Amino acid sequence: MNLVERSEVTETTLDTASLRAAVTAADAGAVVVFEGVVRDHDPEATGQVTGLEYTAHPDATTFLREIIAEANTEVHNELDHGPLPVRVVAAHRIGHLEVGDTALFVAVSAAHRQEAFAVCSNVVEEIKARVPIWKLQFGAEGSTWVGI
Repeated sequence: MNLVERSEVTETTLDTASLRAAVTAADAGAVVVFEGVVRDHDPEATGQVTGLEYTAHPDATTFLREIIAEANTEVHNELDHGPLPVRVVAAHRIGHLEVGDTALFVAVSAAHRQEAFAVCSNVVEEIKARVPIWKLQFGAEGSTWVGI
């Protein structure tokens, strides 16, 4: 299964080890991982956050895969003889998540750290901007939709 097909929006717990392993390659000198984890606070929340409920548009996986397809490219760093691949995979969880659960996982490998860091950061921002996923935040004061 290719990296785009492995990328998905899912209700199941994310297999972060498998996702990270999917981008590992002999030509990759850097692997960068971003793991978005549910935290117990939010500056806009009254009191402590106790959990989140993520919901997604039925086509959310399609949007996510478009971003991953765009990011899986080649980069020609001046230190290399020619272009080398940048490999990217991502998964976003939906449903009810507790504090400490992984909601978003992105793994990127590249020949050099500069490319891996830059691509990972860009992919996370693109997912946040383009994938139709919404979150309902729970706390002692009840629930509130975030970012809508």
